[in-house]
Amino acid sequence: MSRMGDSGTASQGLGEQAQQVGQNLRDLGSQVRDQAQQKYNELSDHAREYYDQGRQKAQEMEQGLESYIQEKPLQAVLIAAGVGVLLGLLWKRS
Repeated sequence: MSRMGDSGTASQGLGEQAQQVGQNLRDLGSQVRDQAQQKYNELSDHAREYYDQGRQKAQEMEQGLESYIQEKPLQAVLIAAGVGVLLGLLWKRS
């Protein structure tokens, strides 16, 4: 009879260990998910900052170009025509 009691206790102990292992895996999965979410948020914030910086630089360049064109319109037109001719020649060769 003691064998049956030991068998029941052993299986009960294994069941508890299995539950503990399952809980540990769930906890670990939760920690991994939280860390992944945190890294995603950090990367998203960095990407947004880089995008904003790039957009700001582009706006500054646009404003600089506009002021240059307003200050020297003839020179700007001649530069644009020269670039157009150069691109046309390069395109024609390819």
